[in-house]
Amino acid sequence: MAIRTVNSFVRPSPKLHVAILLDGNGRWAASRGLARSEGHRAGVAAVRRSVATASSLGISTLSLYAFSSDNWGRPAGEVSSLFTLVEGFLKNDAEACAVQGIRVRAIGRRDRIPASLRDAIETVERITAGGRKLELRIAVDYSARDAILRAACWMMSSLEITQREFARRLGEVTHAGASAPDVDLLIRTGGERRLSDFLLWECAYAELFFSPKMWPEFEADDLAAAVSDFLSRERRFGRLPEAAAS
Repeated sequence: MAIRTVNSFVRPSPKLHVAILLDGNGRWAASRGLARSEGHRAGVAAVRRSVATASSLGISTLSLYAFSSDNWGRPAGEVSSLFTLVEGFLKNDAEACAVQGIRVRAIGRRDRIPASLRDAIETVERITAGGRKLELRIAVDYSARDAILRAACWMMSSLEITQREFARRLGEVTHAGASAPDVDLLIRTGGERRLSDFLLWECAYAELFFSPKMWPEFEADDLAAAVSDFLSRERRFGRLPEAAAS
């Protein structure tokens, strides 16, 4: 995975958590007379572009929505193709991620995915465990509502009822390890404007950025532009501007 230099019009801001809904693969393929699987394949290349440039933009955590729990409703052949592509990415890029200091985690359920994909997840997590430059979280068989429900049920036995404890348990039920920081910027490609059950708890105060581009068309410069737009916004978190700035 080669690191590529992008236009330097973004002032890096350290430790951003950026989440991306990778939407538009199928529509991109259909508009070119290709099979939907080819769109997903092109989407993997877009993932590599974003991962390669993330750290230079001040992103320390990058969460990508690869397969939602709702996607089980798609044709079996497409589901199988998606799992094969995710597994191939994890296997092919594990060593490169380790060398570049990228820690890879998978979030979501693991009891319903193919055993080979589950093995690939466990292997890449072990190989890249020492990465500190970027945490790459890939959501597979993920549903925020399901995760919140399971964490809430678990909280019934807890002696500590706090948001911090709930976030910790949410991280455990999704196999995310320690709870990730709240999402600062949520990007959705493909022209749609909805969250689609992605990181609902973590996105409580996220800034939203919607791109009309299909995911396979999303370039490193597009990610840089989204981060630049984020940095230009005033984030008040319910407070007055002076209090938020301090």
